[in-house]
Amino acid sequence: MCQLLGMNCNTPTDIVFSFSGFATRSTEHGDGFGIAFYEGRGVRLFVDHQAARVSPVADLIKHYPIKSRHAIAHIRKATQGVVSLENCHPFMRELWGRHWVFAHNGNLVDYQPRLHGSFQPVGDTDSERAFCWLMQELAKSHASMPPVAELTLTLKELVPQIARHGTFNFMLSQGDALWTHCSTHLHYLVRRHPFGLAQLQDQDMALNFAEHTEPGDRVAVIATQPLTTNEPWVAMQPGELLAFVGGEPVGLAAG
Repeated sequence: MCQLLGMNCNTPTDIVFSFSGFATRSTEHGDGFGIAFYEGRGVRLFVDHQAARVSPVADLIKHYPIKSRHAIAHIRKATQGVVSLENCHPFMRELWGRHWVFAHNGNLVDYQPRLHGSFQPVGDTDSERAFCWLMQELAKSHASMPPVAELTLTLKELVPQIARHGTFNFMLSQGDALWTHCSTHLHYLVRRHPFGLAQLQDQDMALNFAEHTEPGDRVAVIATQPLTTNEPWVAMQPGELLAFVGGEPVGLAAG
């Protein structure tokens, strides 16, 4: 299956260190990759149908410290849909005047939701269909952007309707929060003062965050599997839905 990486912070932070380790995993997940960075209400979205380990776009990300408070990355191992640019995650749609970004890890069996005109998939993946349905149902549930807590409750009601079709690990953001849902495997950690040394699991690379942070900084990193060997990663439980705001989880529900 695919692999997910997310970052949520209380101050703009770059994801170069985490993405460098994450991209190494594209050896087994070589059917494309993508990453989205929020900058205010704007989004920088990079996708490539090439594997992250060889893509010049991925190489740019490894060396270009884009600072963001919300980032979502995905490396693809195709289960549904051909290997093509339009099937690369993250996907992006507009709702209530905001960019929404979504990435999925898993496989949804016989999932063909009824979609109306406003939200239609461009590619042919189960993932994009699920995203379009979520956007459609959120738009039907609320006339305008509700608070994060209210959105979390709505997602708690909607997500099980998709998850019953198979594995539905996902990340979703609209620039204020980053929601994560675990069906099988998702882990997170929160880096805060006192910051220390982190050692990547997938390559010989370490970083002392104490040299690059301020005492008030707080950074949550979420990944399919832990990226570092010496930090306290927390395993999410199947059915958990978490909302990350300001670099820490603020909402939890069973789905």
